[in-house]
Amino acid sequence: MGPSDEIARRVAQLLHHRKPALQQGDPVVPPIVASATHHLPHVQAGGQFYGRNGNPTWDAVEAQLSLLEDAEAVSFPSGMAAIAAALFATLKAGDRLVIPSDGYYVTRVLSDGFLKPLGIEVLAIPTADYATQDFTGAAVVYLETPSNPGLDVVDIAAVAGRAHKAGARVIADNTTMTPLLQRPLDLGCDLVVAADTKAPAGHSDVLFGHVAGRDATLMARVRGWRRMAGAIPGPFEAFLTHRGIETLELRLERMCASASVIAERLAAHPAVTGLRYPGLAGDPSHWAVGGQMANGGFLIGFQLADAGVAEGFLSRCPLIEQSTSFGGTHSAGERRARWGDAVPEGFIRLSVGVEPVAVLWDAINAALAG
Repeated sequence: MGPSDEIARRVAQLLHHRKPALQQGDPVVPPIVASATHHLPHVQAGGQFYGRNGNPTWDAVEAQLSLLEDAEAVSFPSGMAAIAAALFATLKAGDRLVIPSDGYYVTRVLSDGFLKPLGIEVLAIPTADYATQDFTGAAVVYLETPSNPGLDVVDIAAVAGRAHKAGARVIADNTTMTPLLQRPLDLGCDLVVAADTKAPAGHSDVLFGHVAGRDATLMARVRGWRRMAGAIPGPFEAFLTHRGIETLELRLERMCASASVIAERLAAHPAVTGLRYPGLAGDPSHWAVGGQMANGGFLIGFQLADAGVAEGFLSRCPLIEQSTSFGGTHSAGERRARWGDAVPEGFIRLSVGVEPVAVLWDAINAALAG
C-alpha cells in the first residue's frame, strides 16, 4: 500500500470512526455535550469528570485528527492556542527558539511579546535560510512550510535531521497543507501544529486548532498545558470542526485543482508579477511537489502594481471574499502588507475555494481588467 492509498484508507476510516462504539439507536453524528460537570461519585472510576479536562465532543474530533496525523492529537480553541501550547510545552528560560521571519506574523508577536520576557532567546530567520542555518544551541526549531504568505518551502526531513543532531526539538506549522497534503511527523518532526479554522473545518464559521505528536511524554505536557492554562475548545466548535473534517478531502481536491488552473492563468496575465504557486514548474518551491507535498495546495501569492490597484481588484471581484483567513469554501483574498508582512504593497494572498473554476476565473479576469 503506497502513501496515497494509506491516506485514502484513513479518510474512509475517519468517516466511520464512531461506528465500533455505537449501540442500537445511538446518534451517528457525535452529540454536542455542553455539560461542564459530570456524575462523579468516585474519582478514580474513569470517564469524564470536569469540562476543563475533557469532553465527549472533543474526543470525537480528536479521534478524526489522530487518524489523519497517525498520532495523538490534542485540540485547542484556535490555531494560536495550539502554537502557544506547543511552545510552552517545549521551552524554558534560557532556551533558544528558531522561528521563521516570513511565516505567520502572530507567531512572531507571541515569541517577541511573551517568550522573550520569560528569558527565551528568539532567533527569526527567513524560511529559505533553514536549509543552511546552524542550529547549534537551539532548543526548538519551529518551521512553517510553505510559509505564509510567501509560499517558500524547506526540506522538512533535512531540517529535522540537522536540528535533532544539534539537540533541538522540531515543531512544524502545517496549516497551509493539512495532513492530507503534507506529513511533517512522518518526516521527522516532534510536533505538528495547525489552525483547523482553515481548511479542516473549512466553512469560515469556527476557530479551532490542534497539536499532534508521537512522543507520549511530550504530548502529556501539551495536554497538561491545555488543562492548566484553560485553553479549551467549546463543544459546539468541536462539533463544527468534526463536521467540516468529513468533507476535507473532497474540498481539497477541488480547491487544489482550481488553484493550479488559476495560477497558470494569473502567471500569463500582463497585470500580474511575482506570482508564487508551488504547483507551477517554474516556482522556487516546486521541487517539493510530488514528494514532501502531495500537490501545490490552494494558496497563490501574486503582485499587482500597488496598494490601490490591489485593493481595487479585490473590491471589484464578486467571487473573492475580502477576509483575512484562508482554506474556506469561499475564495478569499487580501493585501497582506496591511498586516505588516514583509511583502510589496500590491501583494495579494489568494485562497482558492470550491467555486466552479471557469466561473471563478472569469470573475478574476474581469476584475483584473478594471
